[in-house]
Amino acid sequence: MKMHFCIPVSQQRPDGLGGRYVLYSVYLDGFLFCRVRYSQLHRWNEQLRRVFGNSLPPFPPKHYLAMTTSMADERRDQLEQYLQNVTVDPNMLRSDVFVDFLKLVQLDTFSITTKKVSLDIFLPDGRSIKVEALTSDTAERVLEVVSHKVGLCRELLGFFGLFLIQFCKEGKLSVMKKLVDFELPYVSLRSSEVENCGIGLRKWYLDPSLDSRLMDCRVAVDLIYMQAIQDIEKEWAKPTEEQKQKLEALRKEDNQTKGSLLDMDGPQQTLNQNLELRFQYGEDSHWQWFVIYTQQAFLLSSCLKKMISDKMVKLAAENPEMQIEVPEQGKSRKYHVQQSQQKACSSFLPRKSKIKIVEVDCGFGTIKEDL
Repeated sequence: MKMHFCIPVSQQRPDGLGGRYVLYSVYLDGFLFCRVRYSQLHRWNEQLRRVFGNSLPPFPPKHYLAMTTSMADERRDQLEQYLQNVTVDPNMLRSDVFVDFLKLVQLDTFSITTKKVSLDIFLPDGRSIKVEALTSDTAERVLEVVSHKVGLCRELLGFFGLFLIQFCKEGKLSVMKKLVDFELPYVSLRSSEVENCGIGLRKWYLDPSLDSRLMDCRVAVDLIYMQAIQDIEKEWAKPTEEQKQKLEALRKEDNQTKGSLLDMDGPQQTLNQNLELRFQYGEDSHWQWFVIYTQQAFLLSSCLKKMISDKMVKLAAENPEMQIEVPEQGKSRKYHVQQSQQKACSSFLPRKSKIKIVEVDCGFGTIKEDL
């Protein structure tokens, strides 16, 4: 599935030869991810093409003459589409040439060098653990270190994820976004413009029936139990009366291994302005569009995609004749697909009306090709 890459801002910068180049600000899930030049992305595309051949999406062509404003806008749209489409292939997401480039541009954008650091990782009950990592370690790598630290079974890593969270006044907490595997947690934390942020460990599946797969690992049970308590206390989840009674009984018995307690995740705030999230749901050949205006659009969209992924995994397990590909925590599992009764897809409105061009004493008409 596509990731929420967008390029809403570009800036003209002078180069060392008296000319100018365009620097593109790339956002991922509503947060600044990196700033890159066309030439950097072009070289990256060439490296990817040597590995993956013609399976890559089309890359915007070079222009050897000065670009007009419309040409510059078209290139930005094309680069945005390229970044979205190149992340569809799970094999590409796991490749060294893909990950190494994105690690480098994250570090370069925020002028961070590779060095050893200590990261505080917050558990759902508010406690934190300290792990040693590198500034260049990806979220996937840091999650492995955290799992080893707390004793979480390695085969259960795909059920959990690292999230950017914000600590608000009066003990309130906001889940800002899930860190994708190739994001650098240290860089994301340092570069976030949101105050009082931290990295939190939370479960990352939305089908309560999957709880049963974690019951043999005490640490996993403890984590989902703590998250159930936290989400209910913060009113992110609304348990039934029967579930409330069951939870209270578990508290009294101090027995955390009975039943499934958590029905939903509760994403809070991601942006300071409402966005429009559209998704289409179909059942029995009847399709309906849903439109939501919310500050949580990016995270809600990620949750929708995760729900579909969980559903496909469950259907594949029940029907061996299905074939689907589900990328999950650096792994790819293939199944045969014959028929699916339900389908959902999500998208945001085109961002042309929201494009912002930051100019530095020059118009696009005089910009030369960035080679």
